[in-house]
Amino acid sequence: MILDVVEIQKILPHRYPFLMVDAILEIERLKRIVGVKNVTINEAHFQGHFPGQPVMPGVLIIEAMAQTGGLLLLREVPDRDNKLLYLVAVDGVRFRRPAVPGDQLRIELTVLSWRGDFCKLQGKATIEGQLATEATLMCKMVDRTIGAKAEEPAK
Repeated sequence: MILDVVEIQKILPHRYPFLMVDAILEIERLKRIVGVKNVTINEAHFQGHFPGQPVMPGVLIIEAMAQTGGLLLLREVPDRDNKLLYLVAVDGVRFRRPAVPGDQLRIELTVLSWRGDFCKLQGKATIEGQLATEATLMCKMVDRTIGAKAEEPAK
C-alpha cells in the first residue's frame, strides 16, 4: 500500500461519510493511479438502496473514481490546500456488474490529457478481476475561494 486513509485525508478534502477511497496501491506520477474502496453494509446509503438487497449506487462508484483521480492530480499541486477539483463531465459510463457489501472495488484511472486546470481521465472499477464500471471523467481545478463564492446564495 502506498497511501492509507490517514495519508489520503492529507490530500483530499473529503471526509466521512463521503470519503470513497480507502487505500492507494499504485501510482505512476502524472499518468496512472490504482486505489481501493471497501464496500461495507455500514454505509448509510444501503438503508434505502435497496432494503433486503443492498447495491452500491452507481453515482458513488463514479465518485470513488473521481476521488481516486483527484489524489493523483492533487499530489502534483504545491498549494493543494487552496484548490478543489470539480467534476465537470462524465462520459461513456457503463455499469457491468453491481457492487455489494463485502466487495472491494479496485479503481484504476489513467490520465488521457491534462492541460492547465482541466484533466481528462479514463477510469475503470473491477471486483475480483471482473469489470464493474467504466467511465471517462473530466475535472477542473478551482481555487477554494472561487468554489466558496459559487456556493453563496444569490441576493
